[in-house]
Amino acid sequence: MSASSEKPVKKVVLAYSGGLDTSIILKWLQTEYNAEVVTFTADLGQGGEIEPARAKALAAGVKPENIFIEDVREEFVKDYVFPMFRANTVYEGQYLLGTSIARPLIAKRQIEIARQVGADAVSHGATGKGNDQVRFELGYYGLEPDINVIAPWREWDFKSREALLDFAEKHQIQIAKDKRGDAPFSVDANLLHSSSEGKVLEDPAVEAPEFVYQRTISPEAAPDTPTVFTMDFERGDPVAINGVAMSPATILTKLNELGHDNGVGRLDLVENRFVGMKSRGVYETPGGTILLAAHRGIESITLDRGAMHLKDELMPKYASLVYNGFWFSPERNMLQAAIDYSQDKVTGRVTIKLYKGNVTITGRESPYSLYDQDLVTFEEGKVAYDHRDAAGFIKLNALRLRVAAKRDQRSK
Repeated sequence: MSASSEKPVKKVVLAYSGGLDTSIILKWLQTEYNAEVVTFTADLGQGGEIEPARAKALAAGVKPENIFIEDVREEFVKDYVFPMFRANTVYEGQYLLGTSIARPLIAKRQIEIARQVGADAVSHGATGKGNDQVRFELGYYGLEPDINVIAPWREWDFKSREALLDFAEKHQIQIAKDKRGDAPFSVDANLLHSSSEGKVLEDPAVEAPEFVYQRTISPEAAPDTPTVFTMDFERGDPVAINGVAMSPATILTKLNELGHDNGVGRLDLVENRFVGMKSRGVYETPGGTILLAAHRGIESITLDRGAMHLKDELMPKYASLVYNGFWFSPERNMLQAAIDYSQDKVTGRVTIKLYKGNVTITGRESPYSLYDQDLVTFEEGKVAYDHRDAAGFIKLNALRLRVAAKRDQRSK
């Protein structure tokens, strides 16, 4: 087995979950590179305990001062999830980018820790077939252009899962009993979503079994009475539910609970990976699905038509940048500036109804509303709109169509 890093490595910051794969990577970095390993474990709201990662890192010989375990849920939602949702971001018409948006934050903290401890390399556990390797490494290079990146899955000589498990046993890395068999599918999770891929999900013609779903009950099992609540927005971001002010992570947590209980946010998708292949995944984004609908609801009365339509034109480009890992790119920052400018008056309250997997916006109000009842009413009374003005407007807009139609008639 040989390492392919171009530079000698003395200290490396590893994105470490404490699971089997990153535990193997930790030991591999120690044995293959003879490097001092620094671990970074992020609590992104994935669920379960992350503190056991400390004991596992200590058992692997990592110095206590080189173990970083951090709760980054508030930063994740405030500085990554909310800015993305200001753009109403959806990839390929459906995917709310739950995995994609978490990678820049992890990459940023790894680079910050590398600077803090004087590390000369960073490492991640993403495979050579997926998008995450791109997202991590574009993040690293965008923040620290000369950093040395170690991607074990692209470097090591393990030819099979069995070889990995044998390496783990040789180095006394704890293996859960079910790891010797084939896992039914792999799961990635954070506060925004959970994603499931592989194994029982690889055939896109076969419906995903119910046990795949992590974050939602089925719509069929949801209550027969709807759940109705309000959400308040300030400058494009949610700030309160049912009038109770909450922090960003607390709001998303509450929306996740409401979505879970009403079967909201399931998605079975075949998507186009950045690396060129198609993949099938099952995604659950209960809170994000509600947030997207609510944000579009408050925008519907506060955004000018031109601004709203331009945002909708920019969104697919923004979504592709996030999906492909270009969070720290100049163009994403440019788009973010335009999007954030549009949100200055996106303030107010929406009323939301959840029922058996559906999200319906039933009310919207704002001190900056552009909705003028006098303009749209069918009742005569206040002179706010002269119907006769429409004739000239229509004729001017029809001029080019009439010219083209006359030309076509002459050519027949």
